[in-house]
Parts: sequence; structure tokens; C-alpha cells
Amino acid sequence: MAADERPPGQLNPQEALRQGHWVKLICGASNQDLPAITDLCAVYGAAGIDCVDVAADPAVVRAARQGLQWLDQNGLARPWLMVSVSDGSDAHFRKAWFDPARCPVDCPRPCQRVCPAEAIAAVGSVDELRCYGCGRCLSSCPLGLIEERDHRLGSDAIAEQLAAMRPDAVEVHTAPGRGDAFDALLAELSAAGVPLQRLAVSCGLEGHGITPSALAQELWRRHSSLRRWGFSPLWQLDGRPMSGDVGAGTARVAVQLWRRMRPLAPPGPLQLAGGTNASTVQLLRADERPAGVAFGGMARRLLMPLIHEAQSRGTSLRHWSEGWQAGLELARSLVEPWRRRPGMEHSC
Repeated sequence: MAADERPPGQLNPQEALRQGHWVKLICGASNQDLPAITDLCAVYGAAGIDCVDVAADPAVVRAARQGLQWLDQNGLARPWLMVSVSDGSDAHFRKAWFDPARCPVDCPRPCQRVCPAEAIAAVGSVDELRCYGCGRCLSSCPLGLIEERDHRLGSDAIAEQLAAMRPDAVEVHTAPGRGDAFDALLAELSAAGVPLQRLAVSCGLEGHGITPSALAQELWRRHSSLRRWGFSPLWQLDGRPMSGDVGAGTARVAVQLWRRMRPLAPPGPLQLAGGTNASTVQLLRADERPAGVAFGGMARRLLMPLIHEAQSRGTSLRHWSEGWQAGLELARSLVEPWRRRPGMEHSC
């Protein structure tokens, strides 16, 4: 079954965007936990998402495709595969690091307790494959021993890597003042010659010290670049990025940002992200219809206990019948409320 084919009654990704039913899974721009990525793509794909967003890393893309191929083999609709890149330094493309030899022997390791990715065990340093750069451990260390390291794909490698990975869509993480860098990155993406269904632009207010009107100006400049290079936009409004996506507070920030940007943003679908969770859909009024939503940390944490249990059994979640059914129910609990919302046409 091709990426845009759907069973009767299920929208294809472009229609989902137009009607406000789009749901994306963010696997993490720095997440390299390959077995988990395969299972996450399979389970959330079976639950009906429209897109999976992964790191622009060949091994990660192969792991995601394994999950998508499993959907094909079982007659299920396959979501788009999106890869994330950045036009500059960005928190989404970092990993934590520390030297465990410097840790006091009696350290209670608060970093281990706060890590949502279970990337820090009782001994040793950070598991680089599991860390997706949320940064919660950085401030938890009483001695300040944890640092962050950049894991972005170099701009000189983007065209070659994209041509090899051939995703359905690309997401560019940008920030205020990086308009020239964004345009240069689009030139590299265009040089790859890969037809893209959408080019998502991810940006928000937090950490940048700007107003909604200033953010709108930045997005309008990005819109000009997108038109110049012939890409179709998808605006990902990051309410509270890298927040851990916990509680109604983070969901409220994401919804408030969408409300503030809706009359200011350039043409194209406006999608919620950054702090989104199960509370997000409940915070929207009946007449409020974003193009869709992206789920990150919460979506991953929801299934990781089952994925880890499957691994302890020597199998994968998609090959463990009982665990698969439990995981699918959890994934559907996050996805289906967005499918049931009244739809409307969006500018595309």
C-alpha cells in the first residue's frame, strides 16, 4: 500500500492536513534507539497517524522504514516519513554527556531519576542511543558535571544524505535571525532533487525573547524562501519545546501559541507541537481547528515500558501479541480524539 493510500474512510495525509485531522509522531531529532523507533513507527502507524518524524540519520531512517514496511506487509496504511534538520544550533539536536569517573561514589544520581528516556542507568554515563536531548538532566546534577553536545547533520552533507534517504517530507528547525541560513539550507534540500510532500518549519517563542508579531515576521520571511524554492509549507508552532510534555500546563502553552499566531502567520497549515499531550485536544473550543498536532515525549513514554518488556522477552513489540494489543490501545487513545474532531478545510 503506497504512502498516500488509505482504507475506506481514512484520510490520506494531505487531506488530513486540509481537514484538521493531521497527527504526527515525533521520534526525536537526536533519538537513535533503533529497536524502539521501529516499534514506535509500527504501533502509531497502525493507530492511524499521518507522519513519523525521525532524525536525519541513515540508521534511524532504516529503523523507521522497517516499522513502515511492517505496516505494508499487514495491509495497513503507511504514514509519511519525515526527517528533521536544522539551520543552526538547536536544542532538539543535542545529547547529554558526562564523565562517570568524576561522579562521587555516594551520588544519588538525580540525573537518572529525571531522565524520561531512561538513558542514564545506576552506573556509567549517558546512553547516547537513547538520549534525545530533553536537557532535564543538565540542571539536576548537583556538581554541574553534565554538558550538552551538538549532534546536527552538517549542511554540507544534507543534500547527499537526503538523496539517499528519500523521505516524504522534511522538517527544518529554525530560529529568529537565521533567515539567510534557512534559505541556504533550502538550496541544499532543493539540490537533493527529492520530491517532498511538505516542508515543515518548526519555531516558537520560548527561548528567543520575541513577540508573536516578531515570530510572524520570521515565518513570513521563511514563507518567501519556501516559495522561491518551490516547497509546500507546514508551520509547526513549538509551544513549549523539549518540555517533557507533562501536564495540562505544557498543552495550554501550545494551544495559546496557536491562538496568537493564527491571524498573523503566512498561508499554510498551522500545526500544534511542543508540550502537546492528551490534554491538548480538550483545551480547544469546538470552533477551533488547528491543522493537526505533533506528539513527542508523551507518545514515546506511553509505549516505552511495553517496548522494553518486549525486548526483555527477546522480541519486539510488534511480534508480541499481548503487548502489541496493549500498545495499540494506548496509541489509539492519543490519536483517535483528533480523528473524531469536526473537520474543516485549511489553506494549504
